[in-house]
Amino acid sequence: MADRLDSWIWAVRLVKTRSAATAMVRAGHVRLNGDRAKAAAPVRIGDEVRLRVGDVARIVVVREVLAKRVGAPQAAAAYDDLTPPPPPPAERVLTATRDRGAGRPTKRDRRLIDRLTHPFDRD
Repeated sequence: MADRLDSWIWAVRLVKTRSAATAMVRAGHVRLNGDRAKAAAPVRIGDEVRLRVGDVARIVVVREVLAKRVGAPQAAAAYDDLTPPPPPPAERVLTATRDRGAGRPTKRDRRLIDRLTHPFDRD
């Protein structure tokens, strides 16, 4: 038995809506067995699905093919989550972000960003 990839992602509650699942697949944020997949790609037991939800890259292996959305306990039993745990806060890489529409950074802003991203490269 096989079902659509976008439908399965929605049925096991990895995304909130079916349209969001379809949009993720079309945008290329979902891989099925290592390859970029289309929304209508068939999902079978044992397939590996990799997807990016927000900042988290999830890796799941299909244990049960579901066509309709089910409750959270049954949905969690439908896949094996192989996602590695996030790194501890001390090991996370700091990234400098700017507000949208803030324009180019000034010389002072650039120096502050450099201090944030390279804290040990001081003269």
